Amino acid sequence: MDIQIDITDTVLETRRLILRPWEESDLEDFYAYASVEGVGEMAGWRHHESIEVSRSILEDFMSHKNVFALVHRESGRAIGSLGLHPSWANEDEAYRDLKVKEIGYVLSREYWGQGLMPEAVRAVIGFCFDICGLDALTVGHFSVNGQSKRVIEKCGFQFVRESRYHAKQLGKDFDDMRYILLR
Repeated sequence: MDIQIDITDTVLETRRLILRPWEESDLEDFYAYASVEGVGEMAGWRHHESIEVSRSILEDFMSHKNVFALVHRESGRAIGSLGLHPSWANEDEAYRDLKVKEIGYVLSREYWGQGLMPEAVRAVIGFCFDICGLDALTVGHFSVNGQSKRVIEKCGFQFVRESRYHAKQLGKDFDDMRYILLR
């Protein structure tokens, strides 16, 4: 069952990151990584072609209060996002009675391969299970996205099944691998 999670007053800290709600002052940082071709496409959305697109999406993040900004401690810059969204498991007979959210994430290409995303995901897992009382978290990746697969496996998610996902912004269908982590 889907429950609302409001991150308005939530700050999570890891060794190298601060996860906090997005702020208007993050716009330039957001655009800097979201405008790089190939970054958003790995998650099913088109890279931002203008700062106005980034502004609109940033406003959406702030109004829905369910997406963390990933702030790199050393640079102080927002370098990615991690959101809590309705899960595919809500429609699955086997999981329908669980309190569950889907996590989705993206990271600036400049920071790929440094272990930052598993660090962020683990912090959000703790928050969701220990503070929010969720029973499970789900996550997915396109079959072509090996980097996300490694993050998911490092964080202990178990593979459930393959499905098809239609990325509206890209106008393409992808093989989508779905995973779950039970508390």
